[in-house]
Amino acid sequence: MDSTLGLEIIEVVEKAAIASAKWMGKGEKNTADHVAVEAMRERMNKIHMRGRIVIGEGERDEAPMLYIGEEVGICTREDAANHCNTEELLEIDIAVDPCEGTNLVAYGQPGSMAVLAISEKGGLFRAPDFYMKKLAAPPAAKGHVDITKSATENLKIISECMDRSIEELVVVVMDRPRHKDLIQEIRQAGARVRLISDGDVSAALSCAFSGTNIHALMGIGAAPEGVISAAAMRCLGGHFQGQLIYDPEVVKTGLIGESKEGNIARLKEMDITDPDRVYNAEELASGETVLFAACGITPGTLMEGVRFFHGGMRTQSLVISSQSQTARFVDTVHIVDDPKVLQLR
Repeated sequence: MDSTLGLEIIEVVEKAAIASAKWMGKGEKNTADHVAVEAMRERMNKIHMRGRIVIGEGERDEAPMLYIGEEVGICTREDAANHCNTEELLEIDIAVDPCEGTNLVAYGQPGSMAVLAISEKGGLFRAPDFYMKKLAAPPAAKGHVDITKSATENLKIISECMDRSIEELVVVVMDRPRHKDLIQEIRQAGARVRLISDGDVSAALSCAFSGTNIHALMGIGAAPEGVISAAAMRCLGGHFQGQLIYDPEVVKTGLIGESKEGNIARLKEMDITDPDRVYNAEELASGETVLFAACGITPGTLMEGVRFFHGGMRTQSLVISSQSQTARFVDTVHIVDDPKVLQLR
């Protein structure tokens, strides 16, 4: 995967973020999602690649999708032979969430991003649109914490690995009824809890960076976003584990099928024969080369949101590469008219 592709995927998430940010605070989450999807699709179809969406978005709530199995890129066109050397072309798997945190955009809240991860064909776990129990932690705790341990045990391990007291630790948890006991246990152990309404990819990423004041992500969230988080954490050296949740009684939302038995049958159809298996980041993002890109839609812990000015806008993105072992923060001014001012700060 050459460096040119790495540069182009930055523009993919930038275009999606800008399109969605225009609907920030307007209370229309599906519209914010739809325009991000269309902008992401349009830009990806201009890239010299043969890509396939292996993780899409929006399936559960019937929002617009870059659907699973959709082919994107110049080299997927009917006239591809005129544009591409198909014999030498690398086939790419892509996981996308064009607007991660649609409610955050709709109500003007922090932490929404446009995100994607790519790898060579077969390099990303094809997660069903189920839920996933997740554990993310800093690099210092990698291989020491374990999702099968209790929250109390893992907090003690993180405390020892980071040489700080449990009282100094902050754990991000999705604000959901299913997490009532987890939140109580974390607080009783002495750590602090930061509740979020949406957007756990950002929370997982933040665990890998010192200075974010986020030391763990715990709890159950969407499985597709778990794969995207794992791709980034693999590149950053952070700890990430995921375990599929297929029992509707556990998540208490009614969004993942009518029965536990039916969901197990669906997993078998996807060649997932051990539904209780615990996956680490290297298994969820197993490709030789993995790239992750995100662009802030609304301001967050890691990135600014899209800022508009007369004649243009400014974005902040993050692109992470396992190949170059880099995490680049990219600050971009987009000029769309004759600007009167180019704002530096």
